[in-house]
Amino acid sequence: MYKTHFGLNAQPFGLTPDTQFFCDLPSHLEALNVLLIALHNGEGFIKITGDVGTGKTMLCRKLLNELPEPFETAYIPNPRLPPVGLLMAIANEMGIEYPRHTGQNGLMNLINDFLINSAANGKKPVLIIDEAQSMSIETLETLRLITNLETEKQKLLQIVLFGQPELDEQLRDKAIRQLRQRITFSYMLKPLTQQNVADYIKHRLRIAGMGSLNIFSRLAIKAMHRYSRGIPRLINILANKAMLAAYGKGLSSIGVKQVYLAALDTEDADTKLSFLDARKRYLLLLLLAIVASLYLWLTSKVIL
Repeated sequence: MYKTHFGLNAQPFGLTPDTQFFCDLPSHLEALNVLLIALHNGEGFIKITGDVGTGKTMLCRKLLNELPEPFETAYIPNPRLPPVGLLMAIANEMGIEYPRHTGQNGLMNLINDFLINSAANGKKPVLIIDEAQSMSIETLETLRLITNLETEKQKLLQIVLFGQPELDEQLRDKAIRQLRQRITFSYMLKPLTQQNVADYIKHRLRIAGMGSLNIFSRLAIKAMHRYSRGIPRLINILANKAMLAAYGKGLSSIGVKQVYLAALDTEDADTKLSFLDARKRYLLLLLLAIVASLYLWLTSKVIL
């Protein structure tokens, strides 16, 4: 709705994980480097965790696009499956044909044969699983069994798990302690700092074709960081709504008021005053009261 108003070629703050908008923020770039180094080193299990909306799926898509040959990727976006269902999903992603009623052992054998052939042809299969926290303990154990497939020199399959912090809680279960011990590389995505938020917004505006990248005022950026808690998905939601509010009023820039109105309309935005904020406001009011009292006292002395 506001693309023409702001001179944009594309929607800058969409919620779909479009890798064209991937921003080389310190946390995300470091996570991507960890992934690429670990995969090139032939590590078996790699884990990336982060809270809801911190950019795991975007990073996952970026990895899928970045891996060069001889890597071959299989991607499971929804792994909330029973063990045999996971094996079927993996087989489908790898292009393995199997009879309709093939059981768990049969699927495991077919996957094993496929991986051996891939290794013989110089290929490096990588299984990437998003939303891994939704997997049951039994399904996670099946995943571990797949990593038993290896030669004397290399793993036949590398696995990357993307998940919310609940995944770490699941991996503490004694029933899958062997899987936890096999995770050689892990990284946790962090919320953005206030400077990161400013860089992130400018980056997305630039990719969308914006001429002037400073349409969000300094205080608006500070408010964006405050209300979003540095979570990229919330930043996108708030920025989109703030730009809509500015467009509705015919404004060419976004200030604190537009960001505040966007936050009020966003359920997960943190609009509550923290204890520190409340204390600062109380001290300011107290100071103003003291100044006012002192002014009145001085005024009365002059009159007398």
